[in-house]
Amino acid sequence: MDAPETIRIRLTVHYDGAAFHGWQVQPDHRTVQGDLEAALSRLADRPCTVTGSGRTDTGVHATGQVATVDMPLPWTGDKLRRSLNAVLSGDVWIESAHATRADFHPRFDAVRRTYRYEVGLRPDAPSPFHRRWCWPLDDRLDPVLLKAAADCVVGEHSFEAFAKSGQPERGYRCRIASAEWSETPLGVRLTITADRYLHHMVRYLVGTMVDISRGRRSLDDMARLLGNDPDLTTSPPAPAEGLFLDRVEYPDDPTD
Repeated sequence: MDAPETIRIRLTVHYDGAAFHGWQVQPDHRTVQGDLEAALSRLADRPCTVTGSGRTDTGVHATGQVATVDMPLPWTGDKLRRSLNAVLSGDVWIESAHATRADFHPRFDAVRRTYRYEVGLRPDAPSPFHRRWCWPLDDRLDPVLLKAAADCVVGEHSFEAFAKSGQPERGYRCRIASAEWSETPLGVRLTITADRYLHHMVRYLVGTMVDISRGRRSLDDMARLLGNDPDLTTSPPAPAEGLFLDRVEYPDDPTD
């Protein structure tokens, strides 16, 4: 019997990572991909596989994760969005869903990804209403040093020093299109856009930049770390709860 006709649907997914062991399916652990596949399989009445634009680690959030699923007709994007949001738990939400080309791949077709990292500096940042979505610090950060440290990473560099684990088959070079700190009502935010990232790279960058802004290490350390100085290591990584996958971009996406 011929397989039923299917439609590939592109999803934009938001999730609060606090209750998840990351994006990727893992045995005996709750993951975002696992929740989505369970909900989609229930709706389609058959097993469904979800492909994401990339993995996020335990505790990391997303407001722009992109994923695809092949659904049997007559499902449509809008019907799937409404149905998923009706059955998913409250810590996952589908912002949009629409049909895409059959060979669209959310990971391999992506050209840039943007992350943001939230640092809480207000006295109420440790409140349970804030702390699960930021790194609460009882400290002052020098905005001039934060900017200078971020400026150092723009361009193409080796980020081997800022990687928890290696990717020897792909190398350690990444091209940073922009890295900017800005003020927020809660504190400060790093927004960084690159063609690719290494494991824990953004968190190591934030941890090191924050230590520079506190005066705990020299601004010159950024250049030395990017040069893979063997006598120097990064600061500890910033905690996962402040990190958000904000946006994934593709060549065919409309421009603002």
